[in-house]
Amino acid sequence: MKKIEAYIRPEKLEEIKTVLDKYNLNGMSIIQIMGCGNQKGWKEYVRGTEVDYNFLQKIKIELVVLDEQVEKIIQSIIEVSSTGEYGDGKIFLYNVEDAIRVRTKERGESAIK
Repeated sequence: MKKIEAYIRPEKLEEIKTVLDKYNLNGMSIIQIMGCGNQKGWKEYVRGTEVDYNFLQKIKIELVVLDEQVEKIIQSIIEVSSTGEYGDGKIFLYNVEDAIRVRTKERGESAIK
């Protein structure tokens, strides 16, 4: 099992949810965050003083998926998220040692299906 963390533009969320729906995923977490990378934020003037806002709104998507689904899901996220501009996001991949469904006490792959 793998955990996928994808940081994306907020305006791409609905499109990504639609694309990921075809994989019959059993769960997904979505978190509104603020962050910066190469895009560096923006500048505004407040009462005549320049203010540098380093953080931009982003969406963090977390998924735990079966190993055989990983590449297809990553490619789908990239296809939908990519605009070719700074700020398109990043994807991180982690190994998941185990998963446990609290209600039924199922472990492993059956806990995420």
